[in-house]
Amino acid sequence: MTGMRLRSLTTYICDAYRTNWVFVKLETEDGLHGWGEATLEYKEHTVEQALLSLEASLQGRDLSDIQGWWQDAYRDAYWRGGPVLTSALSAVEMALWDLKGKALGVPVADLLGGFVRDNVACYANAWFAGARTAKQFAEAANTAAKWGYTALKWDPFGSAFREISLSELRTSLDIVSAVKEAVGDRAEIIVEAHGRFDLPTAQRVARELEAFDVLWLEEPLIPGNIGNLAALKERTRTPLSIGERLYTRWDFREVFERRCADVVQPDVSHVGGIWESRLVAAQAETAQIAFAPHNPSGPVANAATLQLAATTPNFTLLETMATEVTWRAEVADESHQITMGRAHISRAPGLGVDLDESALARFPYVRHDLRHYSGALTDIRPAESTVRHEETHE
Repeated sequence: MTGMRLRSLTTYICDAYRTNWVFVKLETEDGLHGWGEATLEYKEHTVEQALLSLEASLQGRDLSDIQGWWQDAYRDAYWRGGPVLTSALSAVEMALWDLKGKALGVPVADLLGGFVRDNVACYANAWFAGARTAKQFAEAANTAAKWGYTALKWDPFGSAFREISLSELRTSLDIVSAVKEAVGDRAEIIVEAHGRFDLPTAQRVARELEAFDVLWLEEPLIPGNIGNLAALKERTRTPLSIGERLYTRWDFREVFERRCADVVQPDVSHVGGIWESRLVAAQAETAQIAFAPHNPSGPVANAATLQLAATTPNFTLLETMATEVTWRAEVADESHQITMGRAHISRAPGLGVDLDESALARFPYVRHDLRHYSGALTDIRPAESTVRHEETHE
């Protein structure tokens, strides 16, 4: 393979209702192009500028030397903390893998060692559009279980932050109970907390959830104190997860050393890219901790996560947005399929996804102020959403 040289780096921001997707397109001098994604909720323009600042680091380099570029770009960054830099690195790294796969005519998974699976079980996020009461959640859960999803995830905690009142807790647990009863043995349930509680409250919530045998409680604690997560794990039988707010393999080191989580969830679009995610997965494998990446973003991050799933032995579940904006199919040509709760992984060259630039222009940036603690769920209204699966069984 002859060296690939950069012709241009172009960014795109596309409205996606909950957030705005942030994409980057790399084009080479010989006409190839690769796509990456750096969707970073409510910091879209900031991460876009970070992407544009990386263009100079790509000029004149052989773009097939992905690790050489990544190491130089990361080493030269003085301000490493937080997700802006690592999200920009993630998107460019994805695009470089996409380019290399296309140049060689193989899927990215082949470049990472080949396939250990060609499909992966999914759990559903965004299945609850429009639900507010326990009965409505139960009805939506029953429908989602018919779609074949292995598990359903949602946040039942309303506007609670740091603490939760007895009344709020009972309302939340009533919703959990209704969903559990609705799905029975057809699907596991995953409870999301969005990093909202202090330690005493998280302990109370986790102990209450023991009765429901949840698959895991996601991000129960306010971020920034891994020691508290370790303490919580010692005090509850409820499995715990963490990862979407950890941005490097070094951030995950303490999680593994302290064995304070049962599931780790790095996001391929924030943790530095596909290779960095694979390194975290390898650490999880040696620690015998489940690996289930955070994946609620757009089509390019999803395609990259699927390639990771293809080649990672200990990949457990793929997070899937069960409902999505109606224009996703206009914006993205996605070569994978979701059928009865399983995602079938593309073997097309590169990541197996392409974007329509004219469609991206039709759905420009829109400011969104959705917040997990506002009391309004961050779901799509039914009239604006479409279901992302191929068949349903009654």
